[in-house]
Amino acid sequence: MEAVVAILSGWLAGSIVLVGFGVDSVIESLSGSVLLWRLSSPAHDEGREKTAIKLVGVSFLILAAYIAFDAVKSLVAREPPDTSLVGIGLSIASLIVMPLLARAKRRSASSLESRAMKADSRQTDFCAYLSAILLGGLALNALFGWWWADPVAAVIMVPIIGREGIQNVRGEPCEACCLEE
Repeated sequence: MEAVVAILSGWLAGSIVLVGFGVDSVIESLSGSVLLWRLSSPAHDEGREKTAIKLVGVSFLILAAYIAFDAVKSLVAREPPDTSLVGIGLSIASLIVMPLLARAKRRSASSLESRAMKADSRQTDFCAYLSAILLGGLALNALFGWWWADPVAAVIMVPIIGREGIQNVRGEPCEACCLEE
């Protein structure tokens, strides 16, 4: 639902940061599907584990490329987004829910000894970080009419997402960030 609401309201408002947030939600769902595939093996399968980590990483890189392209395009074309109260509400709800979900995923990952699930929990952490960036961009646009805050917020997301994607593709998810709390 988060993805549908974010993408639809982002598209209607012309907000790249909101659409990017929605696409991140789609990728998070795909990442969950990859983990279900990984966990469908009856025994711990290191090959599936490595493949799952890399697929999570590729999803990050695709998202980073999409956001970078559309944000730069919006800045160059000076495309002002409309105010999105739905997007603001969604970002606030996500800021509350996502850290709790990430913590639960890390606990499960620890019990299952799954680096892929730890990487997926990191993606959920990113959703919370992206929610804060999303809220900033949408709020600055809504409160002050700073149209550029939306694509700039999107650009801020790119290196955060890209770095994690590269680490996962290399098979080096941020272990320090994914330890059980």
